[in-house]
Amino acid sequence: MHRAPITFAHRGASADLPENTLRAFQRALDLGARGLESDARCSSDGQVVLVHGATARQGLLRARRVSATTAADLAALEVPRLVDLYDALGADYELSLDVYDPKAGEKIIDVADAAGATDRLWLCSSNRMLLERLGRRAPSAQLVHSVRRRRLDVPPERHAAVLAESGIHVVNMHRTDWSGGLVALYRRFGLQVFAWDVQEVRHFREVLALDVDAVYSDHVDRMVGVVAEWQL
Repeated sequence: MHRAPITFAHRGASADLPENTLRAFQRALDLGARGLESDARCSSDGQVVLVHGATARQGLLRARRVSATTAADLAALEVPRLVDLYDALGADYELSLDVYDPKAGEKIIDVADAAGATDRLWLCSSNRMLLERLGRRAPSAQLVHSVRRRRLDVPPERHAAVLAESGIHVVNMHRTDWSGGLVALYRRFGLQVFAWDVQEVRHFREVLALDVDAVYSDHVDRMVGVVAEWQL
């Protein structure tokens, strides 16, 4: 039997329901996802809200700039706060958050700590310095360096060494960036490897054959099904 990777629902079950909504997150868990993925920003009143872009809108309503809008007004657009996620769904799942707004970083940790969920929190960023700072604030959280291979400014072996020295636990790349040799290289430094944008059955099979530690997908039912088949 193969070791199962974490199955992260990208912005919830976003192929089925509006992304980054409580409905999409609940649907993902109902379909069997082991983890949820979302994006964290701060509202104008300092709340951590789960939204991908710098603006939010619903239907034909005027787009609202997240940083200039209160959490209550964003809720009318189905943008939840992080605390709403924990209140509605508990904390019995892995939670991967892209920290797009550095101001949200420590606030995320405060909310997760209050929910007793810091040890299941995966903080993701392309900014290694930000991750190091958040790691000092929350030693039990997992730190994920999200990067494209073509954007590495050092050779992969040096990148792996720097991450390991910095206390960063995971490297997260697009599924097309990974190869068996690259996975082995990062594993040699004690790092986990995550693959994002895994959508089609053939893509799941390709990254599962590489023995990655986690996959991210919009298609939760497909993801869960292929991973269950792979474990047999």
